Amino acid sequence: MANLNLNKVILCGRLTADPELKTTPSGISVVSFTLAVNRRFRSADNNNQPQADFINIVAWRQTAEFIARYFKKGSSLCVSGNIQTRKWTDQQGQNRYATEVVVEDAMFVDSRNEGPSRDNSSANNAFGSEPYATPGAADSFDIVKNDDDLPF
Repeated sequence: MANLNLNKVILCGRLTADPELKTTPSGISVVSFTLAVNRRFRSADNNNQPQADFINIVAWRQTAEFIARYFKKGSSLCVSGNIQTRKWTDQQGQNRYATEVVVEDAMFVDSRNEGPSRDNSSANNAFGSEPYATPGAADSFDIVKNDDDLPF
């Protein structure tokens, strides 16, 4: 039997609070937040009842900056990453554990006109009038208004 190890998580839900961007002493950006993810279960009377799981999430570097900049409480967000468990000793000498999803990728779910919006100078969405973009793309690419001269 092959030794198979896989730790991959994909979650789509809503932020339970505004993400707060912090910086480590070494200057690395980090944001921690909770994602409410709905699931259904069948109750004793055979009805589907929605339940929410509240998943602790942490994102680092550019992904953390992206989430802190473009999302707020109630925003829909999809993340993919892996589950990690941390262990530390508190001030009373007790071992403590935290299990969280460490984000590798994050993406928009709501369309430009849906969901909560941040107060940005852009008119329609965080990236201006362009509906599809990735973190930093608005700063590194020129918008081509007339593509008739493109070679493809």
